Amino acid sequence: MHEPRGELVLRTLAMPADTNANGDIFGGWILSQMDLAGGMAAKQCAHSRISTVAIESMSFHQPVKVGDVICCYAEFMHIGTTSMRIKLEVWSLKMPFNQKRVKVTEGLFTYVAIDDDGKPHPVDRPQA
Repeated sequence: MHEPRGELVLRTLAMPADTNANGDIFGGWILSQMDLAGGMAAKQCAHSRISTVAIESMSFHQPVKVGDVICCYAEFMHIGTTSMRIKLEVWSLKMPFNQKRVKVTEGLFTYVAIDDDGKPHPVDRPQA
C-alpha cells in the first residue's frame, strides 16, 4: 500500500530528545504519539472520556530519524457498545521533504468510553 488509510489525526516533528542509543527515534515515543492520536479519535467518537485498554499488535517497519515529520492516521475497525478498535498507521515525511511518505509503523489499539467515575459506558454515536 502506498497511501495512508484513515483520517490524519496527529502530525509532529521528531526531535533529538526523542532518540534511542542508536540515534534513531525511540519506539516508545512513536507508540506514545500513536496512543495520543488514537485517543483523540476515540474521544471524538465517544463524546466522553476514554481509556486505552489494549494494544493488540504493533509492527515497526522503518526507523524514524531526527527531523522527520510523522503523521498518525486513525481508521475505526469496530465500534462496540463501550469500546472502539482503531487501526493506527504512522507515516513519515523523510528529510528532505521532496521524498515520498513512508509507512514506519502500524498497530491495533482498543479504547473504552468511560464516565466521570472511570466506569465504562456506551459510546455516544451521533444518529444519522
